[in-house]
Amino acid sequence: MKKILLFTVLLSFSFQGFSQEGKEVETPKTIQDTTVVKEKWSASSGIKYGIRAGYTISHLDFESEPIPNNKHRNSMYIGFLANIGLSRTLSIVPEIQFSAEGANDETLHLDYIQMPVLFRFRFSEKFHAGIGPQVGLKVHKYEDGMRNLAYSAVIGADYKINYAIFIDVRYNYGIENVFDEVSGIVAKNRNIQLGVGYKF
Repeated sequence: MKKILLFTVLLSFSFQGFSQEGKEVETPKTIQDTTVVKEKWSASSGIKYGIRAGYTISHLDFESEPIPNNKHRNSMYIGFLANIGLSRTLSIVPEIQFSAEGANDETLHLDYIQMPVLFRFRFSEKFHAGIGPQVGLKVHKYEDGMRNLAYSAVIGADYKINYAIFIDVRYNYGIENVFDEVSGIVAKNRNIQLGVGYKF
């Protein structure tokens, strides 16, 4: 009788241990499935908004002999952006910004409201580079012998300092004459932007 009772007790412990082992085997699978869901990337989760501002070094590149007062203009820019993720390595960045450009002489000042659209590539967690077109609308001055619309190509790079703050540099290459055709003068706008940004 004692042997039967002992056998029954041992058997019940065995079933209990087996049941607990089965639960332990299933738990990692649940955790693993949850991890996979969290790591799955979606484009909607990659949309961020931000602001950037900084220093602009600009000049006019004349095809003929430059005029004597064609000196660099050092000024500023400020803009707002949206970073729209398409994949882990590619995003589109439309922006709207104000940028003071042209040459140093007041008659050669070109202040623009610009709309660049960059294709931004991720090379590492902190380093990104972009390229794209830009259109600008001249503000403040009218009927001054300069075109109201400007078209250019932009290339740039940015470095992320932390989750929100980044520094960037851009080169703006004007592809059209900034003067009206009737003036007989041909010059294209060139500038470098150095600045800092914040993503919300």
